[in-house]
Amino acid sequence: MEIEVRTRLEDIKQAINEIYSFLPKEKEYAVFQEDLKGKRAIERNIEIIGEAINKILKIHPEFPITNARKIVDTRNRISQGYDTVSDAIIWTIVVRDLEKLKSEIEKLLTDS
Repeated sequence: MEIEVRTRLEDIKQAINEIYSFLPKEKEYAVFQEDLKGKRAIERNIEIIGEAINKILKIHPEFPITNARKIVDTRNRISQGYDTVSDAIIWTIVVRDLEKLKSEIEKLLTDS
């Protein structure tokens, strides 16, 4: 695996770990909604993940990350259409999709 791809995967792994560190301990949506700093930090890390995947896809368009294109699109939506991103969208991504992405990234890093 190229060093640039490995570096981007490490960036994604770090961003995921940071997202988990910003989640409320109770993992309750209402608590998340009240934490403006935490929400913004999570959004920023989702942007980092999307940008890292975008850079990987420029090198390897068929890179094996589930929903890679959707992740990049989400990054674009957060950064360019910030007024169309709801707390519910971010929360759903974090509680439904993030663990699978984390597993995929760890496997890619381990297998390389």
